[in-house]
Amino acid sequence: MPHKKTAEGMIKCAGPIECALLPRLLQVTEAAAIAASYQMGRGDKHYADQVSVEAMRRTLNSLDMKGIIKIGEGERDEAPMLYIGEQVGKWEGDLEVDIAVDPLEGTNLAANGTPGAISVMAMAERGGLFHGPDIYMDKIVVGPEVVRYERLHPEDSINLDAPVIDNLEIVAKALNRNIDELVVVILDRPRHEAMIEEIRKTGARVNLITDGDLMPGVATAIRGSGVHVVMGAGGSGEAVLTAAALKILGGKILARLVLPTVANGKSEEAIANEKTEKMPRLEKMGITEKNMNDVLDINKLVPGNDVIFSATGVTPGTLLKGVHLFGEGDARVHSLTMGSSGVVKFTDTIYIHDKEVTPLRFV
Repeated sequence: MPHKKTAEGMIKCAGPIECALLPRLLQVTEAAAIAASYQMGRGDKHYADQVSVEAMRRTLNSLDMKGIIKIGEGERDEAPMLYIGEQVGKWEGDLEVDIAVDPLEGTNLAANGTPGAISVMAMAERGGLFHGPDIYMDKIVVGPEVVRYERLHPEDSINLDAPVIDNLEIVAKALNRNIDELVVVILDRPRHEAMIEEIRKTGARVNLITDGDLMPGVATAIRGSGVHVVMGAGGSGEAVLTAAALKILGGKILARLVLPTVANGKSEEAIANEKTEKMPRLEKMGITEKNMNDVLDINKLVPGNDVIFSATGVTPGTLLKGVHLFGEGDARVHSLTMGSSGVVKFTDTIYIHDKEVTPLRFV
């Protein structure tokens, strides 16, 4: 009897980057996560970040690709490795890729042993990822049901400048829920106090997080995650990484670059000083004071077509379990990988150094 060859068809749709590099990308984030996990709860976020960066870079440099870091640990004079513009990989073969990395998203979370720290990265063909500065992005993130609703109701559309109530009404209608059933994730920062109050006035529930809004953004596109919207200003790199996952999963993000001094309501003098310091670098990336306020959608943040994404939990979170260390340097890790073909994998991986000392246990 004929049957739909769904898996075969999707595998054939995978691009060269997904076919060649997605399995290896999993190893890259797992290596970084395991390195960071040894520093979990030790209170030193800088060292936890350092070891994860080093592990990620070593593993990246073993890949057959010509990679350029587009979103990384900062500018070259601010970061010793995985800096914006750094070349990684063996620099051999035909695959030319742009890379967005965050070896330890949630450094405070890892250092304090609290939930939500991950190692994460994305790749796309050359020119396929937004080449952005290490500043903030104001954003709103929603899932594919909202995208579908907007397509069927073009008069209703999420808008970064719209009142909170307007956006939440659209989300509620798209999800066939009442507003008071929605959960909005937002970073617990003084800059968000007014927005938090506005969200609560609508009746929606607010989930305040101390760090790490990347995976909650991804969670908006996963039914049953309990996250319906992510709002607020956070890191620009995290926004691009979120956009990479959402482009694969069918979600939506709208974002706008904003200087930290502006987002945090600092004085005019502080804003002027930051502009003097950062605008020359931004202008080299094509970002001026005139176009900085442009709204960036998912295709501007991730214009690529052959996109891959991998995230590995360091500490337990909404979607991913944390690293479990056992035996003599053995580890069990939980990861999420996906590619533009639409294939999404939750992977449970065990690394065992000595099978006689630590045999595999069925749980």
